[in-house]
Amino acid sequence: MISAIAGFALASTALKPNIVIIFCDDAGYGDFGFNGHPTIRTPNLDQMAAEGMHFTSFYSGNPVCTPSRYALLTGREPRRSGLDEGGVLFPPSVKGIHVKEVTIAEGLKEEGYRTGIFGKWHLGWPNKNNGMDMSRLPLSHGFDKYWGVPYSNDMRNIRDYGKLPIVEGPYSGTDSELVGYSVHRIGDDQGMLTRRATEEVVEFIDGAEGDPFFAYVPYSMPHIPLYAGGGFKGRSQRGLYGDVIQEIDWSVGKILAAVKKDKSRDTLVVFTSDNGPWLPFKQDGGSAGLLRGGKGTTWEGGMRVPGLAWMPGVIPAASKCEDQASVLDLLPTVFELAGHAVPTDRVLDGKSLVPAFKSGDLGERPFIYTTRSRKSAAVRLGKWKLHVSNEASTEADKFGGKLPLLFDIENDPSEQWDVSDDNPEIVAELTKLIKAREASVKAEGTFWDEVKK
Repeated sequence: MISAIAGFALASTALKPNIVIIFCDDAGYGDFGFNGHPTIRTPNLDQMAAEGMHFTSFYSGNPVCTPSRYALLTGREPRRSGLDEGGVLFPPSVKGIHVKEVTIAEGLKEEGYRTGIFGKWHLGWPNKNNGMDMSRLPLSHGFDKYWGVPYSNDMRNIRDYGKLPIVEGPYSGTDSELVGYSVHRIGDDQGMLTRRATEEVVEFIDGAEGDPFFAYVPYSMPHIPLYAGGGFKGRSQRGLYGDVIQEIDWSVGKILAAVKKDKSRDTLVVFTSDNGPWLPFKQDGGSAGLLRGGKGTTWEGGMRVPGLAWMPGVIPAASKCEDQASVLDLLPTVFELAGHAVPTDRVLDGKSLVPAFKSGDLGERPFIYTTRSRKSAAVRLGKWKLHVSNEASTEADKFGGKLPLLFDIENDPSEQWDVSDDNPEIVAELTKLIKAREASVKAEGTFWDEVKK
């Protein structure tokens, strides 16, 4: 039986498809075999690319952790969040994702999905500064189950917060540190994090028992400090960083094997990263390939990330989409596939990727690059990219402070040759796009504007 959901034909059944989103932390565009890395072996991800769609111009929501996760889960530009704490939340931070936001998990839960997150949350933490408000955590945002770390794996021993916590929920016991959650601290060896997250998500998938599920898998790695499980240490020619990526690849293989067991439903699996590689850490950081810059920058290497979509029988094998797409597009995509209406009482910045799944074509549309200080730094439309701000933490002085800068990204993906002086009409057109987005963000405000700071 073939079912059409919003004009898109699923392959095998009339049932709502399962959804899995795998989200690496600080993995670069060039860190995987399917994007050309010469020594890191990623056979499972390479096979996923061979069986699905490879997005060659896929973008994160921001060049740092917290805002990119907000963008993925809400389909909204990070500046609309009100999380104005330098871009990244820390354990003592007052704010978190606001309860009025609509997440992928909340929408899918309304459609009867079982929902779980397995890995790094990093969208808020209850602490003495916010009165131990539990609304910052996943169970308040549509997730039925949570296993993972609440923030980055280097945020241990900050002030009085002790060792890195592993948080699980829901929890109905009486000895919980947090209402509804159990918490235990781990020591200095984080080598179990990737494997344990994978085991938890596979158990979740196996336990679905015929219900549709949404599994969000934001791995803590390859964010520094790097840790690989015992079976992966020393296996990669790329050293410890390569070991970490190869363990993630092994994990993807385990997840794909688990979803293949359910032949009653189609399953969409998406693989990407929250931002580019953390270049100042040298060999402990990844690679953006031929792209300039990395994490913290709005050069291509900071926000252009690996992007795969796998849905056998629905998405054609070995297909490519060269049009720009981003994590902002995931909420409208999965809502369309699940038959759930997108919110109309707020601005969404993403668009459904279903047209790309059908034809590989999304057409030209602007993508705005925002900085950790919530500014519009650049815009891309088709082959053109205009920089109007430069807060890059790497290679910031390459052009002697000149702004604006214009690049032909198709001919010059490494952003080496500024052509702004030769194309004033393109500069003017793209500048208008940035001003329009700035006006939209200012007019809407944020849910946190209602809260006294």
